[in-house]
Amino acid sequence: MEKKATDLRQPASIWRLASRITALFVASAIILTWIFAPPTIEQGMNQVAPHTPYNISKAAEKLHQQLVIGDLHADSLLWNRDITKRHNYGHVDLPRLREGNVAIQTFAAVTKSPRGQNYSRNDSDAIDNITLLAFAQAWPVTTWTSLYQRAVYQAEKLEKIEQAHPDELNIIRYQQDLKETLKNRAGGSQQVAGLLAIEGAHALEGDLDKLQKLYDAGYRMIGLHHFFDNHLGGSLHGVSGSRLSLFGRRALAKMEEMELIVDLAHSSESVVDEVLKLATRPVVISHTGLLGTCDSPRNISDHLIKRVADKGGLIGIGFWDAICDITPEGIVKTLRYAIDLAGEDHIALGSDFDGSTRVSIDASELAVLTDLMIKQGFTETEIRKVMGGNLQAFLLKQLPKNHF
Repeated sequence: MEKKATDLRQPASIWRLASRITALFVASAIILTWIFAPPTIEQGMNQVAPHTPYNISKAAEKLHQQLVIGDLHADSLLWNRDITKRHNYGHVDLPRLREGNVAIQTFAAVTKSPRGQNYSRNDSDAIDNITLLAFAQAWPVTTWTSLYQRAVYQAEKLEKIEQAHPDELNIIRYQQDLKETLKNRAGGSQQVAGLLAIEGAHALEGDLDKLQKLYDAGYRMIGLHHFFDNHLGGSLHGVSGSRLSLFGRRALAKMEEMELIVDLAHSSESVVDEVLKLATRPVVISHTGLLGTCDSPRNISDHLIKRVADKGGLIGIGFWDAICDITPEGIVKTLRYAIDLAGEDHIALGSDFDGSTRVSIDASELAVLTDLMIKQGFTETEIRKVMGGNLQAFLLKQLPKNHF
């Protein structure tokens, strides 16, 4: 009897051992994924085209160091790379922002992105890249299923950097915050003013009350759409091409009441048209190309771009394939066209750095644009405004003055 009992237990023991080995294997695989996958993934997604070092004239370098330089869009918070340290991949970190003399950097939170990121058409229920990325990068479990929690987590990431490195980064929640950074920089500091933005208001998850929570988390610019239709209406790359929904109109009114900056990048032309009719405050298109220089479904019509400017808004010119020619010369060509189209007071940089993009410069190399603009006959006023002066003036007027 005793021997028989032992025989009965043996398969169970083997099964338990096998289960433990399997669990250990799975856990090890997950840990290895968390350690090695994120850098590998980003290195393949955020590329800088190989090039020899750009030659910058002494005159251009001197002027560049005098500029207030600002960028309307970067997705650096999406990645686990420590942006307090300089890296040899990706596009933005604090050391490279300092090397590029960047004073204002917008950090946009991406919370959902469909597999393929097609410029022409994406279904709202397509496989989501960010769900997979959140898991691979060991983001908090709450972010694996909640778009809102992904936005909160990315804001917390930037706030932790601000708390640990206050001399290097100041999140600008109010006009006074930006004034303080500009004053510090005038005194010799290289502190960067960081503006928190959301790329796609699907992070609201259909709940307007979350606007206040995102505001409290530090967000001051809300993009209505990304690559797919959402509760607010149609995306430029979605299925419906629809106008604002009732929820979208309510959200727009609430954003204006809260003095949140509305970003129309990725919104359908119908949404852009309607927002321009309804909005009482200037809006932005944070990162885009122009149809007049790049016939791409990523870009809205020059007519709508001009209407954004006519309403006092700001258009950020991208550095990736939405401008077709991603070379510094191509960027400057697009800037020239944009100024001629919409006016020198309404054009800014909207790089889309770290946005799964291939570019020809990173944040440390922006002086090449100053150099090329000088060589191509831009006035000093145009250069100052486009490189960041317009963004500075816009934020000093449109950011909230007081706590909401």
